[in-house]
Amino acid sequence: MTPDEPAGEHQAEVVQLPAASRTTDMALDELELVYAFIYARVGNRPDAEDLTQQVAMKAIPRLRQGAPASSIRGYLFATARSVLGGFWSTRLGLSEAELREDLALAAPAGPPAEDRSVTVQEILAQLSDNYRRVLELRFLHGYSLKEVAAELNSTVGAIKVMQLRALRAAAKVRPPE
Repeated sequence: MTPDEPAGEHQAEVVQLPAASRTTDMALDELELVYAFIYARVGNRPDAEDLTQQVAMKAIPRLRQGAPASSIRGYLFATARSVLGGFWSTRLGLSEAELREDLALAAPAGPPAEDRSVTVQEILAQLSDNYRRVLELRFLHGYSLKEVAAELNSTVGAIKVMQLRALRAAAKVRPPE
């Protein structure tokens, strides 16, 4: 307000923003599923949130107005896969062409499952009690680090270190033939 303007005449200008379209609203509703999809593949919240935001920034402006929900969902997930490809390419130092979905699924053929179970039990039997207990809780019972720490009356940091040492010790063990 300048000194020569009357006090009552200065008013703020109200700007009307365009209302979000139905398509944008549907896309925003689907982002929770996209976040869950990304989180399951990345494993940590900050990266999953950042990647979900990238998906929204890339996909939402390109959506066709009036598109059905199924095509919006499909486009969001296709964009999510593309963003994840870029993320893992950067993280692993590989080109996106080298990344394959079935890479994690391709496991070398080994002995039948029951033979592996016996081998695991033989290896665990050769470890110290605390190493064996950490590995059993984490990998055989599916406990989180926090749950293992509570079970063993320890801290999460100590359990992480113990798990690492236990895995290293287990890798050095040769099961009896």
